[in-house]
Amino acid sequence: MTTPSPFPRAMRLGIFATVGLSLVLAATGRMTHIGAVQATGTLVATRDLDFADGIDGSVIVTDARDGSPVQIFTGESGFLRGTMRGMARTRRSEGVGPQTPFRLSAWSDGRLTLDDPATARHIELQAFGSTNTEVFAQLLTAHGGTR
Repeated sequence: MTTPSPFPRAMRLGIFATVGLSLVLAATGRMTHIGAVQATGTLVATRDLDFADGIDGSVIVTDARDGSPVQIFTGESGFLRGTMRGMARTRRSEGVGPQTPFRLSAWSDGRLTLDDPATARHIELQAFGSTNTEVFAQLLTAHGGTR
C-alpha cells in the first residue's frame, strides 16, 4: 500500500510544466538575445586604473598610464572596496595577475562601466545607484583625468 501524496496529480503536473516552461524560455532568451538591452551611447571618457591594497587597509588607485596617484580610499568605501574585491576574486580564480589595468568608461547615455580586459568581466555601475556610481565617476576626473 502506497502513501497518498499531499499534492494532487494535476497540481504536480502543473508545477513541473511551469518549471519546465521557465527553463525553456530562459534558455531561448539567452541563445537568441530576445529582450536583451542594447547600449546606445558613445564613449565619452575612459581611464585605465590600477587598484591596490595599502598596508593600512586603504585602497590606492593609480593611473595605469603613468603610475600617478589618483585617489586613496580610507575607512568604509564599501561599494568600491566590494566591487574591486569581486573583480580581484575573478582574476584569482582565472589565474590572472594584476598586470592588466581595469578600464573605467563614461558613455553619452549616462552609463558608467567598469571592465576588466584580463577576464572580460563587465559591470554597469549605474545599476547600483547614483551614490555608488559617483564613487567611481570621480576617478575619471581626479588628478589629471578627463571627462
